[in-house]
Amino acid sequence: MREIDKVAWILLVDGRILSTRSRGRDVWYLPGGKREPGESDQDTLRREVAEELSVEVDAEGAVHVGTFTAPAHGQPVGTTVRMTCYRADYQGTLRPAAEIAEAAWLAYADRPRVSPVDQIIFDHLHAAELLH
Repeated sequence: MREIDKVAWILLVDGRILSTRSRGRDVWYLPGGKREPGESDQDTLRREVAEELSVEVDAEGAVHVGTFTAPAHGQPVGTTVRMTCYRADYQGTLRPAAEIAEAAWLAYADRPRVSPVDQIIFDHLHAAELLH
């Protein structure tokens, strides 16, 4: 059994959440990605968001939202993903970069369009009345 360790950015505005779609994929993911060896959560958050969305997050002021585990989308059976999620302010203009084809503001109704771990996160945020 293999676990993929990821850090994700939760950006909510008016009851919607910022999500990204990579080139060649039809599933949406929260911004963020895999931790590099020796990186802290804050280092990973800062690096991944800058690479994907061309903005600088305030990783030092980030607030932990939760850590969620689910089967990893598009990976062999038995592979799980552990997603540690943070809310944080940012500076800059959001624009897709690197492997990101597009970014969109999704609502809870878009839940079927996201990865399994993101579906759990959507449920958590919806129950907290943060995602409409």
